[in-house]
Amino acid sequence: MEGSVQEDGALRRSRSVRSRCKRNRPIRRRVPTLVNLRLRTLALTIGVASLSASLAGSAGVHAQESRPAWNAPSVIDLVRRARNLRSSTAINPEFRSYTSEARGHVYFFVDRTDSAANLLVKVDQVALDLFFVAPNTTRQRIVGRRDEQVLPTSIRYHLDHLTVVQDDFGDFIQLGDGDEVEAVAHPMGPLGEVVYDFHLSDSLRISYAGGEEEIRVYEVRVRPKDMNAPGFVGTVFVDRDRAAIVRMNFSFTPASYVDDYLDYIRIATNNSLWMGSWWLPYRQEIEIRRETPFFDFMAGSTIRTTFDVRDYDFNTNVPDRVLLGPPVGSVSLAQRRAFPFERGLFDDLEEQGDLTISPALEEVESHVREVVSAEVMSGLSPLRPHLARVSDVARYNRAEGVFVGVGLSWRPRGSVVVRSTGGYAFGRDRASAGLSLYTEAAGLRPVLDTYWDRTGDIGGHPGATILENSITSAGGETDYLDPYFRRGVSMTLRSQSEGSTSVTARWEKHVSAADVVSGTETGFRPVRSVDEGTMASVTVSSRFDLPLAGSGNVSASAGRLQDQNFASVDGGLTWTFAERDARWNTRASLAGGIMNADAPAQNMYLLGGRQTLLGHDYRLFAGNAYWLARLEGTVPVRTPFLGLRAFAVVGSTHLSDPSALPSSWAARDSNGLRGTVGLGLSIGWDSTYLDVGRALWGTGWEMMLSVAPQFRSWL
Repeated sequence: MEGSVQEDGALRRSRSVRSRCKRNRPIRRRVPTLVNLRLRTLALTIGVASLSASLAGSAGVHAQESRPAWNAPSVIDLVRRARNLRSSTAINPEFRSYTSEARGHVYFFVDRTDSAANLLVKVDQVALDLFFVAPNTTRQRIVGRRDEQVLPTSIRYHLDHLTVVQDDFGDFIQLGDGDEVEAVAHPMGPLGEVVYDFHLSDSLRISYAGGEEEIRVYEVRVRPKDMNAPGFVGTVFVDRDRAAIVRMNFSFTPASYVDDYLDYIRIATNNSLWMGSWWLPYRQEIEIRRETPFFDFMAGSTIRTTFDVRDYDFNTNVPDRVLLGPPVGSVSLAQRRAFPFERGLFDDLEEQGDLTISPALEEVESHVREVVSAEVMSGLSPLRPHLARVSDVARYNRAEGVFVGVGLSWRPRGSVVVRSTGGYAFGRDRASAGLSLYTEAAGLRPVLDTYWDRTGDIGGHPGATILENSITSAGGETDYLDPYFRRGVSMTLRSQSEGSTSVTARWEKHVSAADVVSGTETGFRPVRSVDEGTMASVTVSSRFDLPLAGSGNVSASAGRLQDQNFASVDGGLTWTFAERDARWNTRASLAGGIMNADAPAQNMYLLGGRQTLLGHDYRLFAGNAYWLARLEGTVPVRTPFLGLRAFAVVGSTHLSDPSALPSSWAARDSNGLRGTVGLGLSIGWDSTYLDVGRALWGTGWEMMLSVAPQFRSWL
């Protein structure tokens, strides 16, 4: 059955049909007749398809003056009707009880605020049996559960993280068994008009049954009268005729959070219309994010739960043993583990491709910002010490010597974040600093970044993380940086979505570095000089998906340094094939780039040695064009502690004008194909690699201890 949406009077607004219809696609369910026959029904298809289309329908926006005011009589009357319906104890003889089933996933992952690539730590899959007996008795039973730890963790979930909400949260909202949110008044509960302001935002018509019948849904914005008190913030969609809750997208005020570690909680609940009369749970998503309250490490841990409810049977006899039991019970451990799940543990994750924010939760964030745009909605302290990575505290390299630093993070209003960093390089006897200003709001995110003596690295492929480099440099072995210093400002426009395009404009001065730690007779390899001067440039970058679960990225830059004009295009393609349960994986990648021959030296591509071509001299091969292909795989030996790796790498550089390289550079064209083959070990949940490589078209062997790519930005 297809639903359609019509514009309704003065309240209309544009929505995206495609994304919401995909997210709210209907599933098959069982619905009995009034004599309790278990027949398949069209009610779910009607309700879900109609609601999805309505909430995703296209409309416009009238001028602000045409909208009703907050707490207008019309919206207050609607809220009172909704409250009366929720508090009614009358028993509808046609709706005495129901049973249903729910299937869900609980993901626990670690995220970084400067990246959309999140680290999965643990995934659980849960199967529930749901029961309801009028007027308000609900019971749930966990009949299936399995889990897998991808990284070590000792997390234990609250019981309500593993269940669904059957009553739209009752009169008072509680999460985490009261350890996260204790007792926030429901906007459609008895304290609604006392605690909250209401605004009638949109009215949407849902047409179904071939256009013969129609339902109208109102969108009501909700905000607390006192933002410093515990409260609900977001939107509630209400059926006009019945005043039943159709959907809720909401978060909470910072004062609502009992746990000091809570950054935010976001909730999206969707109900579907059954037999033209009853709005009952259909899909629910909850996201709970935490950070350390005393330190901003640009990282946090997130619990995300997603449940779908299906197979409703109405007016069935619910066993007394269920009604007399606890609100949430479970079968035996053996039965839970033996439950025949219809889908694999990782199937949903592999279909969506990553752990970036879901469309439903992104919509929650957008709705909350529409209601309270100027308020800081995080439960964390607005002013905290800040580090982007571990090495921001201290590092060591030949261009700075010992460097110590510190940073501060500040949320002045709304979703605006200001982060400052500063430090002192004792070898150079100079200070450095940086200041970033950006917004965490959904959609387009501008980032303003200013910096003084920020360290840059020539080559395009970092040979080591800053922490790894500090360890090898301090030990007197190798400094893998080819450093220079940048002073300037940049502005980036980017989307929150990983698969998006960003545009960055830069104006900065480039200054060569010098070796400030080596002696006159011994020391590190020479520091490579750069073409100094003031640079202005624009870079457009984009990420995209590829067939066979692949991904790609491409960047195009153009600019001018002093009297040198330059332009470049570079990017990469990656495919990862993995069996998460068996812990094996294979990864294939291809990277490359090209720039004009007159480009500044610091823009050159460098290959050789660590992280590119093991066995060859480190960054020996330079060029204004290059390509690098890599194939690697890991199979478990003793899961998850040890795995066996194998890899092969081939690539080359092309240098149009060797005389363009500065005289201080010990680098040259690769003169054709270069390569490496090797074996290695994957240690401790695939977090660390010990590789040994043999150079092809060369004579060298090299051993490398490194951190897996997903952890490098933390160091």
